[in-house]
Amino acid sequence: MTHGYTTGPGADPEPAGPYGHPYAPTPGASAGAPYDFPQQRTAAPVPEADQSPVPDAGRGPVPDAGPGAVPDAGRSPVPDAGPGAGPAAGPAPGAGKPGRDRYLDLLRSVALVRVVVYHLFGWAWLSILFPSMGVMFALAGSLMARSLKRPAWSVIRGRVRRLLPPVWAFSALALTLLFAGGWNPGDDPDQGGGAWGLVKLFNYLVPIGAPPYPWEAGAPLDWLEGSWADQAVGPLWYLRAYLWFVIASPLLLWAFRRAPWPTLLAPLGLTAVVGTGLVTIPGETGHAISDFAVYGGCWVLGFAHHDGMLKQVPRYVSVSCAALVMAFGLWWASGHQGDDGWDLNDIPLAQAAWSFGFVVILLQYSPSWRELPGRLAKWDKLVTLSNNRAVTIYLWHNLLIMATVPFVDLLYRVPFLQSERGMHAIDSSYTIWMFALVWPLIALAVLAVGWIEDLAAKRGPRLWPNGTKRPARGRPGSRAAHRG
Repeated sequence: MTHGYTTGPGADPEPAGPYGHPYAPTPGASAGAPYDFPQQRTAAPVPEADQSPVPDAGRGPVPDAGPGAVPDAGRSPVPDAGPGAGPAAGPAPGAGKPGRDRYLDLLRSVALVRVVVYHLFGWAWLSILFPSMGVMFALAGSLMARSLKRPAWSVIRGRVRRLLPPVWAFSALALTLLFAGGWNPGDDPDQGGGAWGLVKLFNYLVPIGAPPYPWEAGAPLDWLEGSWADQAVGPLWYLRAYLWFVIASPLLLWAFRRAPWPTLLAPLGLTAVVGTGLVTIPGETGHAISDFAVYGGCWVLGFAHHDGMLKQVPRYVSVSCAALVMAFGLWWASGHQGDDGWDLNDIPLAQAAWSFGFVVILLQYSPSWRELPGRLAKWDKLVTLSNNRAVTIYLWHNLLIMATVPFVDLLYRVPFLQSERGMHAIDSSYTIWMFALVWPLIALAVLAVGWIEDLAAKRGPRLWPNGTKRPARGRPGSRAAHRG
């Protein structure tokens, strides 16, 4: 490959949330992203559907996506959000039934875009500007609390069902490329070798752990560099985190409603133990526990948002305390920077504190829009589309970033760019060209495999679910009747 590009902190993706990208859908909602993209409410009433997760690709990142996805913005009736539902879960002003909260939908879309930009440019300051994974896990937690008015097993089963088929589609391609490149997990000492290396492949089917892959993979396609597996498969950590949050949610919600403050703050305390080196847990088990601790506070904040607890705290108190927690996060980061400087994805305690405070402020000011207001309204269809395909976007975006390379390399063959100045112009704008090309490729992925999210949600497949309503087909004679 002529040029490399940054895709986040390597094995520790930033983040995904998934997408952020799974979230369990509310009744009638579209499939969520793998990163449990919390279920949001469409401008019109939407039944609660089990949504999938999504999110940020870096481990200190996103899953958001990690792992929450979002139901179709297309609007179907939604059952009552249940007792204790917070303002966002309640009906919008003037609405007879609760509908999707477009403010939350907008946050999920922003988180997904931020994940793609971060994995392309690798700018450390993006982890401070907008902590996508924390936001996605909080949205997923809010939707999970809403869903758990139903039997816990049915909710967990529904979210897992929405998550797995899109994962299988991605895993099929990833494993095909890995095996074509000569990788044999049974012979890979980094995976334990022998039968254990083969057993770990199960994580490509059900992400209860980290999917195995070689640090340096063979490249069956000449435009793939040796680190392609780490860049493409590494971000799937978010799905593991999302899945374990979903499984733990019935117990976490039970604890939260009996001891809200200890349950809310416990993950920060756990991060201070396992995310600072005070206690070191080796291997993927350590990564899993660290991820759970770092984003656990955000997930439980989703519970607090749904139950209305945040609205019971005076705004000046919650915002002031959130600012202090965020300031502590930055202070800690200043003395514990990794190879990427201020990238919070490499600093667990700073990531946990900054994301926690950031989410408190976002949810405290949550306006619960039924429709995007003002100039934001022109983005309505894209917001709807990204929420309905959050899992697909999160799963495929890193591989698609790499797929832009052979297209950008074609510029070096353009006759009038053969001069030294022309080559320098291409070199200096290479990543910009990748950024411009990745979005059409993501659109193609949505068309090619996005419909799998619909099948996973037991809906009819849709190619481009951006909320545009198809004109109703009138019965014979309806035209004549309209003419008068």
